[in-house]
Amino acid sequence: MQQIIKNYFLRNHIPISGPATREPCEGNEPDLRLSLGFTPRWYNARLNINFGEEWHKDPVYRYETLLIMKKELHKLFPMHRDFELKYSGNIEETSATISGAYGITLIPQMYGVAPLYFHDNWPNTGSENYMTQDQIGNLKPFVLSEIPVFQELMQQMDIIEKKYGKIHGYLNYQGILNAAIKIRGRDIFLDIIDKPDLVIHFFNHIADTILRTSKTVQARQRKSGFNIDLLSMSNCVINMISPQQYKDFVFPIDKKLSKEYKGFGIHTCNWDVTPYLEVLRGIDKMGYLDTGMQADFKKFRQIFPDTRRAVLYDPVDIESKTFSEIKEDVRKIYDELAPCDIVLADVEYTTPISRIIEFIKLVDEIAVKKNSTYINPNFKFMEYKT
Repeated sequence: MQQIIKNYFLRNHIPISGPATREPCEGNEPDLRLSLGFTPRWYNARLNINFGEEWHKDPVYRYETLLIMKKELHKLFPMHRDFELKYSGNIEETSATISGAYGITLIPQMYGVAPLYFHDNWPNTGSENYMTQDQIGNLKPFVLSEIPVFQELMQQMDIIEKKYGKIHGYLNYQGILNAAIKIRGRDIFLDIIDKPDLVIHFFNHIADTILRTSKTVQARQRKSGFNIDLLSMSNCVINMISPQQYKDFVFPIDKKLSKEYKGFGIHTCNWDVTPYLEVLRGIDKMGYLDTGMQADFKKFRQIFPDTRRAVLYDPVDIESKTFSEIKEDVRKIYDELAPCDIVLADVEYTTPISRIIEFIKLVDEIAVKKNSTYINPNFKFMEYKT
């Protein structure tokens, strides 16, 4: 099979100890590329890393712990390219980062939702301070400079540039519905039925917040020398609304946001994306789209031939399935969906290291044996021009 890797393609990216997001393709991706990541508990159990509030707010502490974690990953999995150390002088560039900061709570925090921090997990949000319908109806565009978590983030980037140089990283802004659930709670699903105008107002406000926040952050990163101009929407709860509801409430916003960046992608989590494919096809230059194992892979590839596709592989299956069953799954992914990423995220400390190594080697073996990807020697991800 053959696919020209285009300069708006994004690939799955799992920051070390952070929630998954996307990053630009490099132009040399194999037909089957493994994106591998572990939960904070994995690092806490092995290395006693504390992922409390300090980890998310102190970029120097984060750098020091990320360097420890990356060295451990490279020692355990030297065959996996994503864990290679990348030094510029004495600075490990990928550890001087905002990736993983605030987990998936950055946007909810901007709406006043207090985060809950844990020593061995990603931060989450509580349920005691959801916004009411009246509060949502009265929302006006935020003045970003007046929001405490935004101020903290900008200060973090100043520290990173002063101490390390480039401000590396890909923040997780979540998606419209994901953020809405964190801010409004499950009542958002009743609002969709009972208060559609209010929901449209709310969703557009979230989109404006994501747009202006990401644009400001990425402009600051580019100024430091880190080339970034992309957005990935995390529609993890897409299967909790119908394709028609997605089309009516979320899709117009996703499509509008897609035009604002050089690279744009959508993460639908470990669900079946098939019922939503026709609607999603309305987004021009979809750089990335993923699904779970239940999807119609052949239809996915047919409808999105010009997209970097990905499938999420359940980490539980790594422990529970036989090697033969896993091999059959990987071959199916390759035969029906490749070129694509295979995403093994949220691996727990209970999974044997030997099993992970087997999986890495299996994916590499199938990719090498069958690989016929067209590699563009002149590939360069779209650069921001001032």
